[in-house]
Amino acid sequence: MRRIYVVIVTWLLAIKCFGQVNSLPVYQRSAFKGDWLVTSVPQRAAVFQANGGKDLVLSNGLITRRFRIAPNLATVDFQHLVTNEQFVRSVRPEARLVLNRKTYQIGGLYGQKEHAYLREEWLDTFTANPADFQFKSFTVTSPKPYINWQPRTWVSNPKQPTGQELTLLFASGLPELQGVDVSVHYVLYDGISALCKWVSIENKSGKSLSINQVVNEILATPEEESAVVGKPDQMKKPQKLYVENNFAFNNAMRYDLSDQATHWKTDSLYTSQVNYNYETPCLLEVYPTLGVGTTLESSQTYTSIRSYELLLDSHDRERNGLARRRFYRTVAPWTTQNPIFMHLVSTEPSTVKQAIDQCVETGYEMVILSFGSGLNMEDVSEANIQKFKSLADYAHSKGILLGGYSLFSSRRIDDETDVIDPKTGLPDKGAFFGQAPCLASQWGINYLNKLKKFITETGFDLLEHDGPYPGDVCASTKHAGHKGLDDSQWVQMEMQKGFYHFLNEKGVYINAPDWYFMDGTNKIALGYREVNFSLSRDQQKLLNRQNIFDATWEKTPAMGWGFVPLTKYQGGGPEAVLEPLSEHLSDYEQLMMQYYGAGVQACYRGPRLYDTDVTKHTVKQVIDWYKKYRSILNADLIHLRRPDGRDWDGFLHVASGQKQKGLVMLFNPLKTKISRIIRLPLYYTGLSETAMIRQSEGKTKSYRLNRNYEVELPVEIAPESYGWWVIE
Repeated sequence: MRRIYVVIVTWLLAIKCFGQVNSLPVYQRSAFKGDWLVTSVPQRAAVFQANGGKDLVLSNGLITRRFRIAPNLATVDFQHLVTNEQFVRSVRPEARLVLNRKTYQIGGLYGQKEHAYLREEWLDTFTANPADFQFKSFTVTSPKPYINWQPRTWVSNPKQPTGQELTLLFASGLPELQGVDVSVHYVLYDGISALCKWVSIENKSGKSLSINQVVNEILATPEEESAVVGKPDQMKKPQKLYVENNFAFNNAMRYDLSDQATHWKTDSLYTSQVNYNYETPCLLEVYPTLGVGTTLESSQTYTSIRSYELLLDSHDRERNGLARRRFYRTVAPWTTQNPIFMHLVSTEPSTVKQAIDQCVETGYEMVILSFGSGLNMEDVSEANIQKFKSLADYAHSKGILLGGYSLFSSRRIDDETDVIDPKTGLPDKGAFFGQAPCLASQWGINYLNKLKKFITETGFDLLEHDGPYPGDVCASTKHAGHKGLDDSQWVQMEMQKGFYHFLNEKGVYINAPDWYFMDGTNKIALGYREVNFSLSRDQQKLLNRQNIFDATWEKTPAMGWGFVPLTKYQGGGPEAVLEPLSEHLSDYEQLMMQYYGAGVQACYRGPRLYDTDVTKHTVKQVIDWYKKYRSILNADLIHLRRPDGRDWDGFLHVASGQKQKGLVMLFNPLKTKISRIIRLPLYYTGLSETAMIRQSEGKTKSYRLNRNYEVELPVEIAPESYGWWVIE
């Protein structure tokens, strides 16, 4: 009887859906003819109907995702329109939930026998499972900004992403799930080959609902390679489907090592695969590894993590890096903020005001009260707030922004506050960084509230947050903010994200060492070994260039920060520091030019930016140069030659949409002058016939591009020095 009821409900819903679908424009395949990394894409994201109303289609001229909507809804086509490459070989449900310890599929079609590929004529024969959540209706809207971002610093892209949001509503015919609505959300972005997907659950049942796990994406993709033997961790994952989610942490400074929710699994249904033991990693599922473990009360809505899927058209490392950087610039535009800042090691008011004045004189834009400066944002006493409010007011009166450092993790508070190791039941060394507080403890809740109060009442413009929540689990059942082990990670992640969203809405800039970019952080370290800054200045110069070169394959210049120890840091002798600045001016200048020439901000950590008029002039000259070429210097990098100390090294900025199409920085680490002919790859500048190139502010010369979009540029670089050339 229950099965008949479910079938009738499904049939009635299908009639309603067909009426909705028929109001949409009919899909006509229209692939972009150019290169989206060089020229803008005129097609806009939109939702269409296809196959006489049987299908819904999301498309933007670069990629398309198509859904068969009856007898239930499922993705049947996910394609890169330019390469015509298909990313679906087998139909799967749209999502999977574990509610009250029972597993439910969201959507899905059944009947496919061969899972190596999917033929169009099979779709009409597929059936639905009445026990699954059934497709009910859909809505099409413009996407709302995920973060109400209010930038107050220099930014290369001030615009929120545009596109089209498709929301698919599902309901269950099972009596125990009446009143539980599940929505699967897709946002397809304009101008890039990427979309975003997440799931929301609305509880209108009148009773509480335990959410144990939410799998918000399930894709059976073609395999990357055929291997008769081999375990999943030994085999390549699909390389042309880049997946990122906003559930990443662990201080790695790289997304792939921080990701905690992307899972490439084996597919037991795929029995015709080459791998003898069916262990090819070709089934993508996105979910928090440790689960959700939360309770959804009646009238509440749960929202899953967000997964982003970028379809790539190449195996080339540079091109795929450029695609990923374009993705960040578009989807997370706050990552393009890039203020010029110094790291001050004191909070003594006269020293802070002197540093602010020096920033005004040289063109710097922000002062960060560094670790070890004496700043304590957890002290929200009236006296402390007034001290730093007066300093922020002074900075603002001079047109300078002021912010500071706070440490959350990597510290012990007390037995009641620290995370409880589930193995021992004790607050011992089971955290990522040994002992650490639980963010969902009363102390952690108070910590976030104190920082909010301090930042709001002082008018601080930046938070440098060292050790934000790094993913620690906590087995305590006594902490105020979470119930136990099952929900501890989910709750703490949500608290951390909510805090960063709050800061973005206040216009507060965020430096943090964990990968919270998709939830509002602006900058992360390039990646380095701290004790290297106790090495000699000569070593630091070359090592810093290696750090820049290696860290900008996937990150934009604005997303990473480096380090320049003006004073002693992590040990080291006089050969490691720049103070007195006037006595090491050539090293100071080159370190600035390396970083600013890459578009990367460094933490110039010390008590001052200059000590003499000559030093002041040098600093101002570099900053003036950087500001003159700021747009091109914040553009993407093409990697020319990695620093190795044996010959020249360098990189090329490219921006096809700007007047300055490129700017190349070349360095000579040798003690002798070098003369070279450098082959510059100019394809991503958008130039095709000729390039006008000048060294520094010198005379422009015309160069003809070869058939590989390259020019041969003769260069001479003085010993242990650098040069720069502008391309128009």
